Amino acid sequence: MHPAPPSDGLSPSPAARLPRIPLGRDDLRGLVRLAAEGVGGVAGIVESMQLTIAQRAVLRWLPLPPVAGRLGVPVTRAVRLGAALAGRGLDAALARLPASAGIPPSPAREAFVAALNGVLGDHLAATGNPLAIAMALRSGGRALAGPPPDAGSRIAVLVHGLGMNDLQWARNGHDHGEVLAALGWTVLRLHYNSGLHVSANGRAFERLLDALVAGWPVPVRALALVGHSMGGLVARSALHAGSGRAWRQVPTTLVCLGTPHHGAPLERGGRWADQLLAWSPYAAPLARIGRLRSAGITDLRHGNVQDADWMPHPPGGAGHDARVPTPLPRDLRCHLVAAVLSPGAGGRRGAAVGDGLVPLASAWGRHPERRLALRVPAGHRHLVPQANHWDLLDHPQVAAWLRAWLGPA
Repeated sequence: MHPAPPSDGLSPSPAARLPRIPLGRDDLRGLVRLAAEGVGGVAGIVESMQLTIAQRAVLRWLPLPPVAGRLGVPVTRAVRLGAALAGRGLDAALARLPASAGIPPSPAREAFVAALNGVLGDHLAATGNPLAIAMALRSGGRALAGPPPDAGSRIAVLVHGLGMNDLQWARNGHDHGEVLAALGWTVLRLHYNSGLHVSANGRAFERLLDALVAGWPVPVRALALVGHSMGGLVARSALHAGSGRAWRQVPTTLVCLGTPHHGAPLERGGRWADQLLAWSPYAAPLARIGRLRSAGITDLRHGNVQDADWMPHPPGGAGHDARVPTPLPRDLRCHLVAAVLSPGAGGRRGAAVGDGLVPLASAWGRHPERRLALRVPAGHRHLVPQANHWDLLDHPQVAAWLRAWLGPA
């Protein structure tokens, strides 16, 4: 039996016990770099607050002299420099160890690194941190060196959600991938840095699919993309990026499980916290802490799929939904699966709460603006009542639907 997956970046999931995490040499190097950057970042926040106080009068009749707030600046700068030097020294020492040092990767290590990438993945990639996940198609937790020996004419790719990894499709002794394999599909799993923008991951995924189909040893007759949570957005982004490419000529089915096509309220709540902090000149430096959320997490504010969705758009400000329409391809078969905690879809509260993370309308692609709504037949919108976001990974009803939609050709 496998433990429940960690948070999808939207809300923490309960864990009865934290497992021991075996880390290798490169993992330790990555953590050392993060620790040094963290100390330097906190010192930078303190320095900003000191300078802000120095520039403002504490009392109207008793303004502080500018030098008063600057007295601690050399100290904080020394802390930043010391942290950077210590980090470089430890990194250099660890680099001398053999690459095989440490314990081999494990599910606990994979889960830890995936969660870290969900929160800080864009930073890890930008700084060349060894902990940054490189996108790959995997089977059994290992990247594919080529088509598997049992490669068939139907390929299914499972795309995990934010802060997760490809091993976490297994939950409570069930794996949707095994269901599809029993139906004759060759099942692959995408492993990716979920802290990057959805559109960046979509483009990279599209390139992998193009190369996969082109190099497959037998003609590909069918392709299925099954995405959980953010994974559905990444799959949609790949379909959009692949318009006109050879692999898009393959009949394709998209299944989205609890995907926030129009965003998740909890991410928006984090945005509001950032803005509240920024309104006070003294608390503004603390807003940097809130902005640690990765590009991938912020994409969940409205369900961004394209670059144009997250690039600055006047008017409306950063919190404004400035997405451009990304319709589903006309030749695509699509099934949108939502869960609700309530006994049914009726009632405003049940629809708004949805599966605890994603509202019902968002998972079903519904939107008050017709241009943004996903045009999916009513019969292709499916509901799992009295279930949460994670239950979609092992719910027997979802498995039954997969058998019906993707059964033997």
